[in-house]
Amino acid sequence: MVFLCWNRPSLKDQKDCINKSGSFNYDTKYRGATAKPLSSLLQDGELAKDGFFVNHSRVLVGSGLPTYEKAKTALQSWRHFALNWAFVNPKTPIRTETKFCVCTKQFLPWVLMPLQVSYVTEGSDREKLKASFGFGSGTLQGHLLAGEERFSVEMDANDQVWYEILSLSKPAHFLSSIGYPYVQFQQKYFAHQSANAFIKHVTAETPPL
Repeated sequence: MVFLCWNRPSLKDQKDCINKSGSFNYDTKYRGATAKPLSSLLQDGELAKDGFFVNHSRVLVGSGLPTYEKAKTALQSWRHFALNWAFVNPKTPIRTETKFCVCTKQFLPWVLMPLQVSYVTEGSDREKLKASFGFGSGTLQGHLLAGEERFSVEMDANDQVWYEILSLSKPAHFLSSIGYPYVQFQQKYFAHQSANAFIKHVTAETPPL
């Protein structure tokens, strides 16, 4: 099952995709795995044994509490998906169990990929962080991949604000299996494009009233 759309997916198209998507398509033992630090995932032999690939990106956004608060708001309004070829309905609430679609333009058709927010985190018990906000989303039936992805913003002890993407994934359809090198390239390309869009929004000056 693959969800395709020849035109830019409407809200109805996205709702239909979500209604047909069903449950998570990856093992429950990995539910919430991306909430762990990158080092923990890289040392997890079970992930590699089960065919998961770990993808990671972390970029500096700016510094100071105002920048962190703006970055947090940007994440909550899906500014990291404000791309010409990929988007999420910006009104999608970031709450546990919320289902949504990532819509991406792949050559001629758009591909709709259903996910569900599996967890939301805020604050930190790690000494090196002053503040953090993030959420992880798991893939549902009908997604071309199986796995989970976390988007987060953090302000460290030096007041520097970071935007981070951490994911684990593997093919869940023969199309992604035969084209997995391209899928991995797309993941890295998205991380780069997403970071650029995110930083551009966060660092833009607020227009005067």
